[in-house]
Amino acid sequence: MMHYYQFHIGDYRAATAHLSNDEDLAYRRLLDMYYDTEEPIPSDTDWVARRLRLDSNVIVSVLRDMFVLSELGWHHARCDKEISVYKGFSVAGKRGAAKRWGKGGDSPPMTPPIATNNQEPITNNQVNTYICPPAGEPEQSAPLQIPACQHQEVISLYHQHLPTLRRVEVWNSTRQGYLRQRWREVAEELAQTQDITASDVLNWWGEFFQHIGKSKFLTGKVNSKDGRAFTADLEWILKPTNFAKIVEGKYHGNN
Repeated sequence: MMHYYQFHIGDYRAATAHLSNDEDLAYRRLLDMYYDTEEPIPSDTDWVARRLRLDSNVIVSVLRDMFVLSELGWHHARCDKEISVYKGFSVAGKRGAAKRWGKGGDSPPMTPPIATNNQEPITNNQVNTYICPPAGEPEQSAPLQIPACQHQEVISLYHQHLPTLRRVEVWNSTRQGYLRQRWREVAEELAQTQDITASDVLNWWGEFFQHIGKSKFLTGKVNSKDGRAFTADLEWILKPTNFAKIVEGKYHGNN
């Protein structure tokens, strides 16, 4: 079990600038869980959220943005790499110890280590491990090539196809993070069947906003069940749960 990894402040800050404070905390705790267990994050996100004492929606949002889901759970490419390196060192260390203390597997002498002024702190299972860019970012050999998120182009399509909805006046890091997550999900889905460019992904977003325009509820033409008027905006649309429901047509039943 790994008990230590190096924390590179600059790398971490660059990779997580788009996260909210809650998402940043969730990412740190997810990384700690990953390294501590040396296993992918379980796919049962409610269980993970309880163990990390965080909101389930925040956990899901960070997992979708920074990790990749497989049959074994949520993977983080750099974590997997560093754990593999650590295990390799661990095996090599055990072999070296066995050789050092004799082929018969005799135990090393029970002499406590002598501390010196320039001695490094002794830690269990120490290994150099970096906190790195999101695991969703593909390795160079990865088959999927995902174009960079086109923030302003998506906002322009939103304004073009949904002129009656609230305009985007502020584009802060939280909203950027939501769009980056949804962009990646869409791009990965499209890339399963064809090589894609940013134009292909933008075409999808144009059709998506047209789809929203056909919903009387989302465009404020009917009231919600509690009688209040409601009109969606881009941030609301991009939140994971709302986005999934829109794609599934949940808000198109009153047309």
